[in-house]
Order: sequence, then C-alpha cells, then structure tokens
Amino acid sequence: MESIQHLDITDAFMNYLFPFSFREKEREKLMEQLKKHNFKLFDLDNYELQDLYYGKGIQINHQELDQFFLPFIEDKLFPHSVNARGFLRYSREIKESFALKGNNNEFKFTVNSLDIILCPFGIGIITIRTEMIKGLESLTNVLDFMSHFRVLEPKLEEERGTKIYLHNKTFTTTSELILDYLCPFLKSFIVKNKKMAGYYGSLPFFEDERMLSQAFLIADGGQLITNDQLFRMGQLDGRDPEGNEFISSTNPEYINRYVEERIHDRWAPNTYTITSLHTQTTISVKIKESLKKEIAQFMSIHYYNLLLHFYYKIMLLRLSFEHSEISWEKDKQYVEELIELISKFDSHYYFEEISVRSEGKELTNMLREAFYLKPLFVEVKRTVDDLYRAQEKQAGKRQNMLLFILTVYTVVSGIYGMNLVIEDWKEDFNWSSVFNYTFFEWITLVTALSGIALSTTLLISTSGKGIRDKYRKWKREHFK
Repeated sequence: MESIQHLDITDAFMNYLFPFSFREKEREKLMEQLKKHNFKLFDLDNYELQDLYYGKGIQINHQELDQFFLPFIEDKLFPHSVNARGFLRYSREIKESFALKGNNNEFKFTVNSLDIILCPFGIGIITIRTEMIKGLESLTNVLDFMSHFRVLEPKLEEERGTKIYLHNKTFTTTSELILDYLCPFLKSFIVKNKKMAGYYGSLPFFEDERMLSQAFLIADGGQLITNDQLFRMGQLDGRDPEGNEFISSTNPEYINRYVEERIHDRWAPNTYTITSLHTQTTISVKIKESLKKEIAQFMSIHYYNLLLHFYYKIMLLRLSFEHSEISWEKDKQYVEELIELISKFDSHYYFEEISVRSEGKELTNMLREAFYLKPLFVEVKRTVDDLYRAQEKQAGKRQNMLLFILTVYTVVSGIYGMNLVIEDWKEDFNWSSVFNYTFFEWITLVTALSGIALSTTLLISTSGKGIRDKYRKWKREHFK
C-alpha cells in the first residue's frame, strides 16, 4: 500500500451521540431538572431556536425539518406536547472551548451546545455538538480527536493517554466531561445497575462504550478526496498508540470494496458521505460560504435521520438482550410485558420509510445497512414468535394440570352421587369421631378438606398475582 495521503481540513463540525437508560416513572422529574438547568424544550414553532445551538453563522430551517419526514414520523420526532408519545428534545448553549491532548496530538475544540433527548421506553440520548477551533488541521488529527473523544471509558491501549483540558480543569475521560461537568444532574437519573431486575436495566448491550459520531468536514480547496481517505473517515483511523498516522488496512481492494458499500457520492467529486458503525461523516472540498445549506441540513434533517436510526438500533439490541436474559423459571410474569413492549415499538415507532425525498431514502438505506437493522429486526420478530409459543406451551401445561385435578374431584364426587356430606357434619362436629370413620368416609373427609384448601389457594393466588402484576406494571411504567 502507498503512503497515506495528506488532507488539510479547514472546518470540522462534529456531533456525538451518547445513549443512556432512565426510569420512565422519573420522566417528569427529569424534565423539571432539565428546565431548572436552563435546557429549553425544542419546538419547531419557535423560530428563535433556528440559529441558537449550531455554531456561529449556522441557521437551520425548521420548515424544511418539518417537511423532510413523513407525517407519522414527524409526530413522533417533534411532539406538540410533553405528554405526547415521542422524542422530547431539550437543548442548551454551552459555548466553551476545550483542548484534547495526547497521542502526539493537541486538538482544540468548542462545545457549542448539548441536547438531552428523552425517547420512548426509557431510552435517552445525549448529543454533544463540537466544532474545531484551529483554522487548518490535518485529517489525521481530526480523526484522532474523533476516535478518542467518542470513547467514554478507555480500556484498550490505543484509547488511553489522552486528557481534556478546560482552563484549570482536567478530565481524564469523556464520560467525566459529560457527566461531571456538562450535565452532572443527569447522573442520578441514569440506570446503572449491571444485574437486570427482570428484563429492565441499564445498557449492557451498548457497543464498546463508545459514542456514535457524526461529522461535517470541509477540506482545503483544490485537494482530491481519495478512497483511502474515505476509508479512514469510516474507520476513524487517526494515529496509532505510538502517535503515527495509520490506516487499518493494507489491501487496496478491500479499501475500495469497503468504500463502495458505504459511500453516498451523489454530489461527487466535491462532496461525499460515508456511513459506518462508528460514524456518518460528510467531506467536501467546496468553500464554506457555499455550503451553508449543506451544513444546516447536517445539523437538522441528517442529524434527526441518524438519531432515529440510532434509536432503532439501541431498542432492537435491547429487546434481543432482554429476551436472552429472561429466566423462564423466575420471570414468567415478564413475558407478557416483553411481548407488549416489542409489539408497541414495532407498531408505533419502527418504520422503514421515513422520508419522501430521494436523498433521504438513500441515506436511510445506508444507515439501515450500516446498523444491521434488518437482521436485528428479524431476530426480534422471531423473539415474539418464540415467546408466544413458550407462553402457549406453559399455559397448556397449567390447563392440563388443572383439568387433571378437576377430573379427579369430579370422579370422586360422581361416585358419591355429588354428596360429600357425612352425617356427623350436620351437627356439632367432634374431631374424635374421625378415628371411627370407615374407609369411604375418610375419602370423603380428605376430598372435602383438600377441595376447600385448593379452592382457597387458587383464589388467593389468582388475586395476589393480579394485584402484584398491576403494582409491578405501575412501578416500572414501561408503557407510558
């Protein structure tokens, strides 16, 4: 493979999406805390918000955002009330400058704003909007920054050694920056338990503890965008642990196949978008002044498109995980709730068609392919079928056992002509007379007492299960 080709970047806008889990019963309390900490509810009818969160000189178009999505998706993404089902977005300006140092790289950036989006079924997403400060930076340094900043808790050797600085403050991890400085009040709402209670808990299926990144990069004019550069953008190949720039493949044919499968080149040769598991990155060699509309769309329609499909991925992974965690001996009562959760997600939120625009359809298909949504959805649908079959099998066993017990009592009652009353029971009963009973009277006594005990037990068990299920459903509040 030839040496890595250099590319100068003049502007870089980078968003990072960090999912978390919160308790639905605390949704209103969380919304109150967001308001208390100066987060504003995003409203398409509030046009004052169009240029507030995205960086200097960037203004999105609320009407375009409103028209991009199909009506049944629009109602979910932009609900008109906090009580409506959907995605509630709260945003706040930050406008603070930081520096990431380490790995032979010092990268200065601004955090323009922060979104906290409360999604259905207790899933939340934090979005951090950042912008490169330096006027000219190498693609290697930009990708190295993106690769390290998205790591919440560094565990691998190549992820360690970088720190984030703000004046006299030092943050050793990105999660520390987000949860200890940018929005510390959120920590008490995030579900942290590793051991799931039933099938509800944190996000143990969150892949690699890395955020999803989204970037719009503007390259210095006159440069050629090559496949190896696009490959590095898709893989976020910045620098290796020794600080040298690198690319994670030595096979040109593999690189070409990778790029061909993931590239959106409708606006080539000036602009390309590559989508992968790690990022959706747009690169353009046009001057910034001519890209105002494209940058605005990156901050609006493409951001929401990515957000929606990222949510799909999280929910599908969650549903698969929760099915695998069910203990059939202990968690029988959760099976119906899991079936209901899957059914509601499928019918209310999961749609393959979300936009009528051709470019929107193209980018949607790329996201679905990159996130493996189709096989995940097939697996979840198979989960529903498995749960139904298992539930029917268990219900059949219970019915057979109950039928067997009732048959025994019916046969015994039939033998006695439906009369299980002994003459001694008609007057004041003396337990000492029991020892003088005949064999058939003993059968009558045992049948009568066990029948009364069984009926009482079934009545208490059924009533108790109903009360317990209602209390658990109220407490967990899965289905608001």
